Amino acid sequence: MSEAGRDYIGFATLPDQVHRKSVKRGFEFTLMVVGDSGLGKSTLINSLFLEDLYKNRTISDVEDRIHKTTTIEKTTMEIEERGVRVRLTIIDTPGFGDAVNCDDSWKVVTTYIDDQFRQYFTDESGLNRRNIQDNRVHCCLYFVPPWGHSLRQMDLEVLKRLHRKVNIVLVIAKADTLTTCEVEKLKTNILNAIRENDIQIYEFPECDSDEDEEFKQQDRELKASVPFAVVGSNTILEVAGRKIRGRQYPWGVVDGTVDIQFNCEIIFLPL
Repeated sequence: MSEAGRDYIGFATLPDQVHRKSVKRGFEFTLMVVGDSGLGKSTLINSLFLEDLYKNRTISDVEDRIHKTTTIEKTTMEIEERGVRVRLTIIDTPGFGDAVNCDDSWKVVTTYIDDQFRQYFTDESGLNRRNIQDNRVHCCLYFVPPWGHSLRQMDLEVLKRLHRKVNIVLVIAKADTLTTCEVEKLKTNILNAIRENDIQIYEFPECDSDEDEEFKQQDRELKASVPFAVVGSNTILEVAGRKIRGRQYPWGVVDGTVDIQFNCEIIFLPL
């Protein structure tokens, strides 16, 4: 066998083969969004994926929310970045936290997640496993309101029931309503509440020792920014000669642009 042949035959090429097969088949990613109405969940999702996924949604009256229960809304879209296809499924939870009695708000969410695990297990246990569709929830964006001092009791109860079932990413919604000091204080209180209640949230993996310094610095900044404070916007503004998604205020413009990478991690630019 020639030296050239050794470069292309054998288990050394297995990673390339797996990579090509995975890219050709594409990936499936399911993102669940949980939080009170009015926190900008739909706006942030539209900002992330540059789509209007909820253009046909109607806003319920206040009277209708008194006895409203949490429901599940499923939206699927195909996106492609640098030749990699992703079948993205957004699971929204309208009605969460709207009722006067919110004790059962978590039941619909946890039941849906458990059902997807059960269905996936059933499909894998069958004879035809070639075309299994993975509908398991891979990540949950949990929105924390900016007007509190920490996590509410309802938030803690929901997170306790979710943290062993799905990767949880905490998001402080509408962060432009807070000052920098208020954001830092709220983050500290949230992290303290997480530790005191033994709740596990998603943690970024450690960098390999051979990674470049720029990547390591980005990783350190992301870890230090948890929970993420975000601003979403559907409005296109022109600032300093470039177009951005942002919010216009009398005192200036808030850049609501959020960056996202689909390497199984959702990356938010910290405020």
